Amino acid sequence: MRRVVVLGRGGSGKSTFARRLGAALDLPVVELDTLFWAPDLTPLPPERWFEVQQDLVLEPRWVLDGDLGPYDALEPRLRAADTVVLLDFPLWRCAGRALRRSRENLAFWRWLVTYRRRALPVVEAAIERHAPRARRYRITNPRAAEEFLAAQAPT
Repeated sequence: MRRVVVLGRGGSGKSTFARRLGAALDLPVVELDTLFWAPDLTPLPPERWFEVQQDLVLEPRWVLDGDLGPYDALEPRLRAADTVVLLDFPLWRCAGRALRRSRENLAFWRWLVTYRRRALPVVEAAIERHAPRARRYRITNPRAAEEFLAAQAPT
């Protein structure tokens, strides 16, 4: 694993997972939320977001963490990925984590609640279309995430 994309519903723990995976694999980690959202939660324009990602994937090694829902353009990072990790945790777990962050707007909550029905099929289709050769992992609970991370630790 040298180029890893971490995706999933808001509140699934993508950033924490990505940091731990990056540490285990000695890969730099980029939290995409910090590049995409302005302090007032204004998103980057779509064409600029595409350019930012194209620059990021030029690097030979990385973990890119983020699922920006309807604002996202997954293609640049999926095309460059050798591995895609999808954190597919239950709504109740993600909503609880998101509530603790308390900085989210109504659009975020709509996305969070409808993720499996609306966003996940789009994400899965994008993975199939743009990362057909990448190794794919779907992690559905924290224990499975811990096991996955433990398996990546250097021996």
